[in-house]
Amino acid sequence: MMDRMKQIEDMSLNAWPSHKMELYDGWIIRFSYFYTHRTNSVEQFGTSHLTWREKIPHCEALYERLGSPVIFKISPLVSPDFDYMLENRGYVIEHTTDVMTRELDSAMLQESSLIEEQQKEEFSVEYSDYIPQEWIEALFRLKGTVDPVHRLVVPSMYRAIMKETVSACIRVDGEIAATGLGILDRDYIGIYAIHVREDLRRKGLARRICRGLLARGIERGAKNAYLQVVSENTNARNLYESLGFKKLYSYWFRIKRLQDHAGEGAEV
Repeated sequence: MMDRMKQIEDMSLNAWPSHKMELYDGWIIRFSYFYTHRTNSVEQFGTSHLTWREKIPHCEALYERLGSPVIFKISPLVSPDFDYMLENRGYVIEHTTDVMTRELDSAMLQESSLIEEQQKEEFSVEYSDYIPQEWIEALFRLKGTVDPVHRLVVPSMYRAIMKETVSACIRVDGEIAATGLGILDRDYIGIYAIHVREDLRRKGLARRICRGLLARGIERGAKNAYLQVVSENTNARNLYESLGFKKLYSYWFRIKRLQDHAGEGAEV
């Protein structure tokens, strides 16, 4: 199980590049103007030789210089002693997140095709093999992203994804009202960026996009799927469980605001 968790953690790093990154003795320090916790945190990915007491102040000084909260990602691959040390230094937990997975098979592809054929007249899903600027602008609108720095740097983060992608959207009256993104890596498809316009939620749009992305993952050789969802997001968890996803493990972020930093980093 630990090997599988390590694989998913590696794929997650591949799937969501940061604006800036620094490799530091087996750690990767990520910075994206606090757009999300994941892209603005320290992750452990290799063997360390320096002591934690030496490395943590280095990260704190770097983030303070950049004007950002200090965030460490804690997964089951990280020593519990490290988490305890951060707690003693005043770091608090934010955004506990569940990683959910499921196996894929050809029967799902046939089922998805049948559903799409039956429902193609209403809320049909459009797919693209790249991430259009229109899709990114729609994502900003659906998330309420107004920070000009985020709107400037985030498109380059999406363009920096090296893996094969499938973007999905649903239009209502010509305007994108729901989004989703599939990222293929090894024999997995990761499901990201599921957002639906508030007045259209609970109408099956997110389900339709997820089903479509899973089907396209199968077409391209994926045998498994994974996604990440904030543990407290009950509606999203219920949707993903109904699609056959099961929790594999959880991770969380330890954060300390060295100053009164503000940002839109509400996602994981």
